[in-house]
Amino acid sequence: MNLELTEEQRIIQDTARNFAKSELEPVAATLDQGGDRAIFLKNLRKLGELGLAAINVKSEYGGSEAGVVAFSLAVTEIARACASTAVTMSVTNMVCEVIQAIGNEEQKRAYIPKLASGEYYAGGFALTETTAGSDPAGMRATAVLDGDEWVLNGNKMFITSGEYAGVFVTWAVTDKNAPKGKGISTFLIENGTKGLTIGREEHKMGQHASATNELIFEDCRVPKSALMGKLNDGFRTAVGELAGGRIGIGSLALGCGLAAMDYATAYAKERRQFDQPITGFQAIQWMIAESYTELEAARLLLMNAAFKKEQGRYFARDASMAKYYATEAAERACYNAIQMLGGYGYTAEFPVERYARDVRVTSIYEGTNQIQRVIIARDILSSLK
Repeated sequence: MNLELTEEQRIIQDTARNFAKSELEPVAATLDQGGDRAIFLKNLRKLGELGLAAINVKSEYGGSEAGVVAFSLAVTEIARACASTAVTMSVTNMVCEVIQAIGNEEQKRAYIPKLASGEYYAGGFALTETTAGSDPAGMRATAVLDGDEWVLNGNKMFITSGEYAGVFVTWAVTDKNAPKGKGISTFLIENGTKGLTIGREEHKMGQHASATNELIFEDCRVPKSALMGKLNDGFRTAVGELAGGRIGIGSLALGCGLAAMDYATAYAKERRQFDQPITGFQAIQWMIAESYTELEAARLLLMNAAFKKEQGRYFARDASMAKYYATEAAERACYNAIQMLGGYGYTAEFPVERYARDVRVTSIYEGTNQIQRVIIARDILSSLK
């Protein structure tokens, strides 16, 4: 077993790390506190210019064609500096992969290059609804064919980059009489389409720089050609892409956890109490040992899931395990980091407070960790039959 990175993977990792340190880290705190969104959007465009917006996409469509492992590495490095940028990057990569997987040639050439280059700041993944979160098959948004157009009605909730995504991969019910989950189709809807309204930005606990919006479809008409993939086969696609998205979210959480512990450990080496650095106390040493061990285990789980996906092997259980473990390990690491800083860790003057707020949602989106446990257990039990 060879766990060494390839030269291409190292280049992607180094590119992401250097960009994060030079461009993202200096502005992350300001953007978190409501700074100029133009700076955030400018950096999203730079992601495209650096080849980080479509990492696991063929070069003929403008992608980097570097694979899933490289994608995971890059998201982790970006998240070390700015989780808001990392989540946008993760979703955009996922949107590119969906279009590449089920889009026709015209759709691929129309949208992937714009996402990959940064011409579109981001892509949107419009699946979740108020009554269809952990149970997306229960969605109520509809698409009805009227002549040569599809007419969409309904709402989508918690859509990352809703305000500035160039295009949304959108799911809607196209056959109300079909069994649950069987009558759902996938559409490509451009931002600015008549009948599509972008709702207010959610006021979130963390990841403030990234907009999260409701999408409202009111007699939204799109051409017949907006249908992507097979009619009434969209739910299967959504489930498959969510599994890949979990690798991205787990990688994001890992970046937050590593950033928090790196900062707290460096701080603890300088902080003196009782005439010695606090790293001399077993309580601090154990927090360092526990957190870095758990984060390393998370990294290996993520690499395993990413490698299996890259090889075209079954990876859904591995992705759920990696997402579940990495997000909870990262949350524990962020809280250990706060504890290591004492009262300072609870103030906005130090970045560990932001890391803890940013990482919290990772155990919720792309399938809550409670749902991941269900997926893992069902997969294990089904394999024992």
